Amino acid sequence: MNNTQQQTALPRWSVADVHQSFDARSFTDAMEAAGAGVTRLEALFEEHNVRAITPRPVKPADGEAADSVISTFNNVVEAQEILGAYVYATVSTDSRNERAQGLLSEMETLDARVSPLLSRLADWVAALGTEQLATVSTEARDHLGPLERLQARAEHQMSEVEEGLYSELGTTGSSAWGRLQGDLTSQLSTDVHLPTGTKTMPMAAVRGLSTDPDLNVRKAAYEAEMRAWPTIAVACAAAMNSIKGEANVVNRRRKWKQPLDASLYSNNVSLETFNAMQSAVHASLPDFRRWMRVKAKLVGDTNGLSWWNLAAPLSISPGPISWDQGISLVKGAFASYSDRLSHLVDRSISEQWLDAEPREGKVGGAFCMSFVDDRSLVLLNWSGSVDSAQVTAHELGHAYHNTQLAHRTALQKRLPMALAETASIFCETLVVEEGLSRLQGDDRLALLDVDLIGANQVVVDIHSRFLFETEVFARRQKRTLGVSELNEIMLSAQRDAYGDGLDQSTAHPHMWVLKPHYYGSHFYNWPYTYGLLFGLGLYAQYQLDPEKFRDGYDDVLSRAGMDTAEQLGQAFGIDVTSESFWTASLDVLRARMRDYEQLAQPHLQ
Repeated sequence: MNNTQQQTALPRWSVADVHQSFDARSFTDAMEAAGAGVTRLEALFEEHNVRAITPRPVKPADGEAADSVISTFNNVVEAQEILGAYVYATVSTDSRNERAQGLLSEMETLDARVSPLLSRLADWVAALGTEQLATVSTEARDHLGPLERLQARAEHQMSEVEEGLYSELGTTGSSAWGRLQGDLTSQLSTDVHLPTGTKTMPMAAVRGLSTDPDLNVRKAAYEAEMRAWPTIAVACAAAMNSIKGEANVVNRRRKWKQPLDASLYSNNVSLETFNAMQSAVHASLPDFRRWMRVKAKLVGDTNGLSWWNLAAPLSISPGPISWDQGISLVKGAFASYSDRLSHLVDRSISEQWLDAEPREGKVGGAFCMSFVDDRSLVLLNWSGSVDSAQVTAHELGHAYHNTQLAHRTALQKRLPMALAETASIFCETLVVEEGLSRLQGDDRLALLDVDLIGANQVVVDIHSRFLFETEVFARRQKRTLGVSELNEIMLSAQRDAYGDGLDQSTAHPHMWVLKPHYYGSHFYNWPYTYGLLFGLGLYAQYQLDPEKFRDGYDDVLSRAGMDTAEQLGQAFGIDVTSESFWTASLDVLRARMRDYEQLAQPHLQ
């Protein structure tokens, strides 16, 4: 990173316009109101006996009950979500803030009281029938899709008492273990033996060095990771065992045949669709391995790519880019689609939605969370690479999606993750395609390199994570797993996914320690692949008829929490149950790999 870039102040988000501080009267009032709202909602459920009942024909009174319960539920949850985002804005950027951690725990306790109510609503709707209830309730008609999902969920619920107990225990169980992993990884710093001398750095910044143009810096960062992650591995293994063990017990009691089935339900994706995607992904692995071997030659590796070169920029790549350059790149690509999308970039800066600076105590990676009205909070860990710009485009794509969801209710915008990636991948694709449309020669090769690095992560590395988690779930059925065993499973998964594209002697056994996805959810991996490939398919539809696509795009985005994956695909003329669709999306990446190999030839002679 050059000196000019180091002096550029990276943005930090501000939520002070909502509440000045945790001590502000407005915040304490909002916390009290949130608690009172949950109490009122609980009383309403009791008043109308919203729970599992003997199936019977609907009555007019059921419509009145549904209208009251659904509207109140939406209001209570929306208020909680805003408060939760306000508190997490501090926790995610300063995990050492004990006040914020305590408040987050309070919010989780409130969530634990609401969650069983959703289970009761599912049982009640299943007993009366969603379509029948919609004949007597306006709210039920407006929430038909979400209620149909709840009706299906009712088949996989424990008793009311068990669901309530599980939700309550979750605050001291899986949720607490997940927070421990987040605290440990965000607060960990380590010495990096850089060519310029040893420097102590937070792990988010260390991992950002994976895109540094200097091989010695990248390798030093990798070696620092190999030293640092084992120091917290025992605690993270305890978290992993507790979270996956709890999931196995609950999935069994909810009568899911396998953990994946629960993940498919939560993502509103059918097994047929999932299998079609996975089959196409598996068939593409040899192509990715071939590309990795070509890149390996370009960066001087002889036995497949070394781990520290997986994200390495090519020597022909432009140097680090400034924050302003990165934002300009994203805004220009967004402008090629619409002024509204381009204006979102300006809003995110002027209204202080962004927190881009890597620092100690800040969580790694990147995310976007909805906040007030159509506003979002976007966390980044800017490293000065072109990849950082693409990540920025990705997260701002989520923010754009949130602007289209703002008029929906809490129940209507409960997005399955696979469908939540729709706008983000589309926006990332805009940045890539804008560059490819004007670049030639080495500049084009450098952009293809950045793009394929990302695709390799989302297809190949995500596949390794899916293999890892599948095996962990299976073994955890019988016993707990130690650090060395988790390392071995991770190495085996990477070997099966990367094959000879990776120098296996440099594989990363500790990836399970640092990825929050394993600890906050289950099978949080494959939806990223779904999002990438679906996004590429969407871009193809956009190219066929840009005006028609723009006319329907925003409305379809707004329905992502109301329709199934298959219905969302059909809205764009896409059959996601067909392997040929997924193969066609992967063919886009195969074409880029062939282009890459051809452009690389002069550098390999």
